[in-house]
Amino acid sequence: MVQANGELNDLIELVARLRSDDGCPWDREQVLADVMGFLTEELEEVKEAAAMQDPKELQSELGDLLFNVVFAVHLAREKGWFDMKDVIEGVTQKLVRRHPHVFGNEKAETVDDVMKIWNRVKQEEKRSS
Repeated sequence: MVQANGELNDLIELVARLRSDDGCPWDREQVLADVMGFLTEELEEVKEAAAMQDPKELQSELGDLLFNVVFAVHLAREKGWFDMKDVIEGVTQKLVRRHPHVFGNEKAETVDDVMKIWNRVKQEEKRSS
């Protein structure tokens, strides 16, 4: 598996620098609602690049989307809500839970089997939260 930990840390540090007192005035003014709008815009651009099957454009737009995700997480960290480690651990645990046919003892032979398991586990999560 390819590791991108160093590069992700570089991006996290870049965002922190942009938000710092000696960073960028525009970036310092951004709030979570602003970033949500940027995420929506970037997602549309990712979809367009994917539809065009343009690898360079898709890579660039995924980078823009990732930047905005990291920026949103940074804003949440500033509020004391969570940090990137929490986000990564949470999604990793969720994916393991929702794939008991890969990480547990359940069997899934077809995509339909997988979707039934996924939806069942998702409903169980909703009931327990």
